[in-house]
Amino acid sequence: MSFLSRRIKELRLAGMLLSRLPMGALKDPVPTLPDARWAYPMVGLALGVLMSLVAYLGMLLGFSNGIMVLLVVAFGVLLTGGLHEDGMADLADGFGGGQTKARRLEIMRDSRIGSYGVLALGLTLALKAQAMFAVFASGAVVWPLLAIAVSSRFFMLAVQEYLPPARADGMGFNASETGGWRIWVGLLVMILSVIPLGSAAIAVLFAMALASLALGFQAKRLIGGQTGDVLGAVQLAAECAGWLALSLYV
Repeated sequence: MSFLSRRIKELRLAGMLLSRLPMGALKDPVPTLPDARWAYPMVGLALGVLMSLVAYLGMLLGFSNGIMVLLVVAFGVLLTGGLHEDGMADLADGFGGGQTKARRLEIMRDSRIGSYGVLALGLTLALKAQAMFAVFASGAVVWPLLAIAVSSRFFMLAVQEYLPPARADGMGFNASETGGWRIWVGLLVMILSVIPLGSAAIAVLFAMALASLALGFQAKRLIGGQTGDVLGAVQLAAECAGWLALSLYV
């Protein structure tokens, strides 16, 4: 199999993992999840493009910025199947309601949502929507959507790269691997995506890194590492932090 064919398969696998976009069936040999991790930001780019199209359509139809923001947020959730939102809710329930590592992991695996999860998810989405409204009102729509969608998925990759799996099974374990060239490709894609933000890019990346670091630190302290829920929560927290930071520059 050629180099290009392998990378395309890895990109498709990352798309299957992080979105509900149709990727078709992969034929043998199928790449592993660790092989595909470099493509997380590329999946973010595809999602950002699609959300930008919805925003553009909303502008053509004459929707207010508030309605357009809600449409974009809802469409983003649809594209990912609520993957990251589910991670945030599960993480908040586990970290807030468990007293031991084992109990926290048990709560995080429970599909039911508790009060901590409702509060964390509701506040995160509300903050993100309000910050997006401020940015959209300034006239900046497409590049912020692309840059933040790409960058937030790079920080998923970074946390996965540097935190050990908290479980011996699940997405966090199956996709975990460190070293090699893959994180550097993801970093390059992220840097290219934020260049159009100009001077705001540094503040946006700093805010996203800080949010990711804080969640990663808590995950290491409370459950010993990362899980799929932790990675999903990192993406959503980084995304929210990026929009908040950008809203200060418009």
